[in-house]
Amino acid sequence: MSSSHSTRPRPAWLFPEYAPAGIDLGSKAAVAAYDRNQGTDPAADDALLDRLKVGEGSRLVDLACGTGSLVVQAARRGAQAHGVDVSEEMLAFARARAESFGVAPQWHRAGFLDYDHRTEPADVLTTKSALHQLPDFFKQQALLNAAGMLRPGGTFYLWDVVFSFEPVTADTQVQRWIDTAGRPEGEGFTRADFEAHVREEFSTYTWIMEGMLDRAGFDIVSRATPRLTHAAFHCLRR
Repeated sequence: MSSSHSTRPRPAWLFPEYAPAGIDLGSKAAVAAYDRNQGTDPAADDALLDRLKVGEGSRLVDLACGTGSLVVQAARRGAQAHGVDVSEEMLAFARARAESFGVAPQWHRAGFLDYDHRTEPADVLTTKSALHQLPDFFKQQALLNAAGMLRPGGTFYLWDVVFSFEPVTADTQVQRWIDTAGRPEGEGFTRADFEAHVREEFSTYTWIMEGMLDRAGFDIVSRATPRLTHAAFHCLRR
């Protein structure tokens, strides 16, 4: 099971991705709790991979792959799968998951901003619940980097905390989300986790995200906002 570290130069002004904001995921216990709280579900991963037409021989890159469930499911169906994350603990968890299923994706310790995809361009690029860790200026740079990894016509799928409510209602909508989404400790992400997300991380609005996707060279095929706090974008690289 191969792995690599980013060797791309990191200028002094680059955002410090290797010290991400929000929940501390620097221990094995924290990563295991994160995997549990995320509600990892191989069936949901397979449904997404079916939608994105990932199969035997497909080249997939999952940026900020976390505990690796999507990458592992892609590898199980014969894809050339790459998982990219800044966290050594996340990648260790992902490697163990892959080994338990007898597959060998390629793992890379790198971030949105410095991952250098040095093999054939990807057919499918995904990122879920992670781009919000970058301020908007750096989100745009990350999306440009992502577009460079994809073949023309390749698929980009983004799922994240992205706000589709009107800014004038932000106080009410954010408080409603925190009040309804928070779970007791040990049963999911807590109220304090969501408060920290809004306070310390960098979720943005759908209209800003749409503009950044366009400027990065993506055409949005479909968008979904199942909640006013979350959005999915299915895009093609121009």
